[in-house]
Amino acid sequence: MLLVTGGAGFIGSNVVAALNDAGRTDVAVCDVLGHDGKWRNLAKRQPADIVPPAELMGWLQGRKLDAVIHLGAISETTATDGDLVIETNFRLSMRLLDWCTASATPLIYASSASTYGDGAQGFRDDASLTALKALRPMNLYGWSKHLFDMAVAERAARGEKLPPQWAGLKFFNVFGPNEYHKGGMMSVLTKRFDDIKAGRTIELFKSHRDGIADGDQRRDFIYVDDVVRVMTWLLATPSVSGLFNVGTGTARSFRDMMLAAYSALGSKPNIAYVDMPEQIRGSYQYFTQSDGDRLRGAGYNGGFTSLEDAVDQYVRGFLDQPDRFR
Repeated sequence: MLLVTGGAGFIGSNVVAALNDAGRTDVAVCDVLGHDGKWRNLAKRQPADIVPPAELMGWLQGRKLDAVIHLGAISETTATDGDLVIETNFRLSMRLLDWCTASATPLIYASSASTYGDGAQGFRDDASLTALKALRPMNLYGWSKHLFDMAVAERAARGEKLPPQWAGLKFFNVFGPNEYHKGGMMSVLTKRFDDIKAGRTIELFKSHRDGIADGDQRRDFIYVDDVVRVMTWLLATPSVSGLFNVGTGTARSFRDMMLAAYSALGSKPNIAYVDMPEQIRGSYQYFTQSDGDRLRGAGYNGGFTSLEDAVDQYVRGFLDQPDRFR
């Protein structure tokens, strides 16, 4: 049996889908379904069990699992309840780490590119304590993920016992099907698609930096299928452990993403540029780009989908369909 925490969420439900499609019906999900329709992410799937997070440690007692894929977290970058975020994102992760260590169960967990903060230290996935301690996450979510990265790295540096396989994945800007419950945290493409389809004007931020054009703020956008492919490769390659960036290695602009959506629909672009709110101008990131050398060096050669192809697949296969769920 496999356990996927956050298995009803965006990335987690895509992992469950891939495992089911590969013939595995022994996949348990740990998540809070709530009242926002998140259950629809699993409506086409066959989870072996759905476990509330508060019951997880009791559920694990006496079990033998093939692996734990730990994706469950409060992922809003605007979250402000420090106690709740630390309990959910850090302390539960530590309990799972201890359980996986004691039971010799592989652990693949979600870190985040938000641990890099403003990018001043670059985006290199150096797992040394010295490099990690130099990072300055800009929000509570990123800090909670960073704390767990450092805890794992410290155990590794001291030669302390860890799970037989452990892999922390610093996801960059993931987009794709089943992110619809995320509200303000959905990708820009998903937020804007209905307006694009209806022919309404799409607004992107003007640039407030010299040398950067309006709408040319860049992110490392990665399609969720590519993220899932990395995780399934890790499951099949238990000799690989470490902290790894998961991004395409190519930064693309928000304008590029919108133009790809218009192209997928065969419609004429209708984009306007508006001033960025003053309160975020000082902290707004203009550029993120994954350094993927460590993942490739570990043997991963699955490649990544281009932005244009990924947007086309997402638009045609999901967003422009009556049923948008995977």
